[in-house]
Amino acid sequence: MPGTLPADVRAIDVLSVGDVTTDVFIRLLEARVVDAGEGDRRLELPYGGKVRFEHAETVAAGGNSSNAAVCFARLGLAAALVANVGGDQVGRDVLTALHREGVDTRFVRIDPGLPTNRNFVLWYGDERTILVHHESYEYHWPHLRPSEVPRWLYLSSLGDETLEYYGQLADWLEAEPAVRLAFQPGTFQIQLGTERLARLYRRADLLVCNREEAAVIGGGRHADVADLLDHLHALGPRVAVVTDGPAGAYASDGRRRYRVPCYPDREPPLERTGAGDAFAATLVAALARGLPLEVGLAWAPANAMSVVHRVGSQGGLLTEKELEAELEQAPPGYAVRPL
Repeated sequence: MPGTLPADVRAIDVLSVGDVTTDVFIRLLEARVVDAGEGDRRLELPYGGKVRFEHAETVAAGGNSSNAAVCFARLGLAAALVANVGGDQVGRDVLTALHREGVDTRFVRIDPGLPTNRNFVLWYGDERTILVHHESYEYHWPHLRPSEVPRWLYLSSLGDETLEYYGQLADWLEAEPAVRLAFQPGTFQIQLGTERLARLYRRADLLVCNREEAAVIGGGRHADVADLLDHLHALGPRVAVVTDGPAGAYASDGRRRYRVPCYPDREPPLERTGAGDAFAATLVAALARGLPLEVGLAWAPANAMSVVHRVGSQGGLLTEKELEAELEQAPPGYAVRPL
């Protein structure tokens, strides 16, 4: 269970790296969803008017990597986070929330001259549109003592002015060949292009992205998942995983390919924020425990399913015992199969 031992006496299992944000969820009552073609849907609101909302809820320490760190801690791993916050009350709330979850924050840098990142999540139906803003922090890879070097490093979303930081991180990873890297690219990382982050893609033990992202990152054919996996492997990762919404997910270790369906829902989802983070982090948690890829692929959808039934990205994350109990009652047809 998270928080059972002081963080500074536990070796770090997974060190998450990425921006942390406070997410304000705004439950809209009035909006319109428009189909713009080719799978592109737009949320429309009256320009210059007033829009009713039902209520607002705040997740103090959101963001892809923070979500992952909380997931690792809930699953009983020693989790730490490298991130930046401002010297404001929002930043103090972030640290308090992470401490409450048992996440080690010794590598969270406080910048007194900037505010903490804050996103606004427009929640309508079971989907959300996120208004994002990343502050321009001074990113510097921390000096880790030998006792602080983790077994796994989990890298996800950062701001768009971080190219030098990625070089520092790649240099450190090359100096620490025993550290395994899981990479779940965020929006700005994908926009930078694979060439600029080639060292990280090449170094990754695990690369996780959705189907649309896979086509952009690797250049494969969107309609052909095998081609997408082949193109991702060409970048260098040992294991490539492509998630595909209601269709489930696909994975390849370079020799074998697998497909896992979505975990069966007993009721409609409330909202989908954090499902991808829960999937990727739960898969990494299984691998960090030394379990086979097939086991991790079976675990991951169950936690993703749980998350979509609570507001926000973390409320539905399962503990280790809860995940075990959920999987014990999985329907007979739920299984990881060869692709």
